[in-house]
Amino acid sequence: MKILVTGGAGFIGSAVCRYLVSERGLSVVNVDKLTYAANLASLSSIETDANYRFERADITDRAAMDAIFARHAPDAVMHLAAESHVDRSITGAADFIDTNIVGTYQLLEAARGYWESLDGARRDAFRFLHVSTDEVYGSLGSEGLFHEDTPYDPSSPYSASKAASDHLAIAWGRTYGLPVIVSNCSNNYGPYHFPEKLIPLVVLNALEGRPLPIYGDGSNVRDWLYVEDHARALYLLLSKGRVGEKYNVGGRNERSNLQVVERICGLLDAHAPKNHPYADLITFVDDRPGHDARYAIDATKTEREVGWRAQETFETGLEKTVLWYLEQESWWRPLRDGRYAGERLGLLKS
Repeated sequence: MKILVTGGAGFIGSAVCRYLVSERGLSVVNVDKLTYAANLASLSSIETDANYRFERADITDRAAMDAIFARHAPDAVMHLAAESHVDRSITGAADFIDTNIVGTYQLLEAARGYWESLDGARRDAFRFLHVSTDEVYGSLGSEGLFHEDTPYDPSSPYSASKAASDHLAIAWGRTYGLPVIVSNCSNNYGPYHFPEKLIPLVVLNALEGRPLPIYGDGSNVRDWLYVEDHARALYLLLSKGRVGEKYNVGGRNERSNLQVVERICGLLDAHAPKNHPYADLITFVDDRPGHDARYAIDATKTEREVGWRAQETFETGLEKTVLWYLEQESWWRPLRDGRYAGERLGLLKS
């Protein structure tokens, strides 16, 4: 089986590529335009594998997508390419509209043209897995969970662009018959995470003795999913999921942002102690505009239909993550020095 993975040099995409090649022995074509958040170093363990190929291309470029489909003849697509950082979408929405909406449209059209050219058996077996986020559902109150039929209510330019891409993928299935499956995941974390996101930002700021910024009062809640658990779920959804269906993927690990940061501080106190508790660095800052209060996913459908369940608890996954960053400065140091130094993003100018 040969799978075309878009965004395979990103955080989740690279985990998917590593899993498919190393754990499943499958052929992977990684299509990525290598934006600031992409990192081919995340794929060093498979870059010389005979089952791995890399294509530098932009999913908004229809001609390039058509050529890649023709050249590699994949059996399936896992679409993960996206601009993904909410803070950046607040002050630079154009890239999110272009990649997440226009890019998804161009990719769907390229996939449709290719799929329609296939013979009976290969055409029947082809799948297009569109990977999305729980942020499309908006904000939960203190109770309840997101279900697959929860109405969309996006709050940020990022989540609005992902909601639009979800609707496009579903529509291409209903209108043209393209065998589409849609997944919506909770907050991912783990090794190889670009340091603008909460967990790696806090780890690296702490190691450098810099403030640990927490938006508002830190009460915003997220459901955390270890990235390698997510990679397994996506493979199972591609293999066993029902065409035309949506599936939520979550770790059942709700934590407030303050709880997450305090736990990171405790782990660093244990594994990289300094002469003061890391929690002394916690600093509360102005909240993000449109900051959703709580996300929480009901993953029952995914667990029941494809036999998946998260293997990591938040405690075990977070400790693995913190230890990885302590041991892998050679991976994150070039990013920290050259691409993103930890500055605040997403601030509206007065």
